[in-house]
Amino acid sequence: MPSLSFILSIVAVGIWTYLLLFRGLFWRETPQAVSAPALDSWPEVVVATPARNEADVVGQSMAALLAQDYPGTIHIVLVDDDSSDGTAAAAERAAAKSKTRHKLTVVKNAALAPGWTGKLWAVNRGLAEAEHLAPGAKYVLLTDADILHERTSLRQLVGKAEQGGFKLVSLMARLKTGTLAERALIPAYIFYFQKLYPFAWVSDPGNRMAGAAGGCMLVDRATLNAIGGIAAIRGELIDDCALGKAIKAKGPISLALADGVASLRGYPRWADVWMLIARSAFTQLGFSVAMLVVATVMMLATYVMPLALVLFAEGPARLLGAVAFLMMAFAYQPTLRYHRLSALWALALPLVASFYTAATIDSAVRYWSGRGGQWKGRMQAQGLAKGRAEGEA
Repeated sequence: MPSLSFILSIVAVGIWTYLLLFRGLFWRETPQAVSAPALDSWPEVVVATPARNEADVVGQSMAALLAQDYPGTIHIVLVDDDSSDGTAAAAERAAAKSKTRHKLTVVKNAALAPGWTGKLWAVNRGLAEAEHLAPGAKYVLLTDADILHERTSLRQLVGKAEQGGFKLVSLMARLKTGTLAERALIPAYIFYFQKLYPFAWVSDPGNRMAGAAGGCMLVDRATLNAIGGIAAIRGELIDDCALGKAIKAKGPISLALADGVASLRGYPRWADVWMLIARSAFTQLGFSVAMLVVATVMMLATYVMPLALVLFAEGPARLLGAVAFLMMAFAYQPTLRYHRLSALWALALPLVASFYTAATIDSAVRYWSGRGGQWKGRMQAQGLAKGRAEGEA
């Protein structure tokens, strides 16, 4: 009868065989080179950006949007979501230095309405203002106040949407990897997201998989209106993927890694990345204890078990454990190259996975203690989960 360690080694190799070959080849994703087409006419676009206490970065992000080389008409709406650090003033100072400052409108958000997440309530305010400023705009770019767009970004996004007939074009912004914590943990964040939402499947009209990256989403306005506007997802903490799912029900969408869209907001400390995970991990699991157990077991089996077999098993089990570990390290290489990091960081994946697993468990603990879904000082998960339960009753 095969030993337990041998059975576990077969499981480990089986998991990585599936991930490498049958999960949309997610691990091979690289930024797509997009050259903006020469369209006969460029449609009008409105940019809606929610901002809550972003004074340190909003000037850069607004200056970049004002400097876009987009041939068509563009309006930018920044929603100051009850900031206490001078966010609106920082945005207006940046606009004052630009020759296109007339394109920026800064508005204050109203008090948070029941049933809405804070960010989506601010986005809703921005879309309402956009309707007033540019009722004929074909596209809405939903982007965050800490996202930096290179000069050709909007031209490329619209060009892709127009050429491909996409109702949503989303790019995963390049995240910072300047500190030790970021180099160790941030590439895995992208890797896990790609594994959860394989970009090839998301971009395939024939596949039900849907997703998006909230930092950069160009949305066809008519389609957004057709799903009921942003109100259709007003209670979603993982709002980008919820929007992707709603839009894909109406037409094709695209999700890819970005080369010219980057985050200005880093996560320099270990605790910063921990909170990035803990904020929404339990939400991703549907607030389910059973799913938390399954996710924990799968993370440990996928990333920790191969190393454990190498260290503690013997004979064929150790050899197969080594094969699984090498498969894991191989799959991680494109992600490390994208972040311009050493291939040796793959050796840390078992520890990184343990960190993510512990943060996911903490996400559940925070939810149970009434501190779940924290965003900009708001604890949102408890009330939203309660609202879902009441709606299903």
